[in-house]
Amino acid sequence: MVTSSLTQEITQLHAGICSALADPSRILILYALNENPKNVGDLARELAISQPTTSRHLNLLRERGIVSAQREGQSVIYSLNDVRIIQALDLLRAVLASKLTSQAALIENIPNKTE
Repeated sequence: MVTSSLTQEITQLHAGICSALADPSRILILYALNENPKNVGDLARELAISQPTTSRHLNLLRERGIVSAQREGQSVIYSLNDVRIIQALDLLRAVLASKLTSQAALIENIPNKTE
């Protein structure tokens, strides 16, 4: 049964996390930060994304509470706030892999009309 509290929680989840994960570049940034904290320049080089674009993505992720920023001298170092976001992404990737495997199996079972 869908309750108003569940609806409210799902709305907050979408606004806070799901929409932040809607861009593949932001997901790649999260995986890069899972390896170790990095600054904007390092992330931009590693992911081959412009520095201004990387900075915009990081600002959105920070606003949503997914990453944090800490000043170290002249640099700002970004890190994940909660590694469970990577576990969630890995789970979603596993679901996608299963779906693709199922679709490939269906395609293989389609009779070839040229035979």
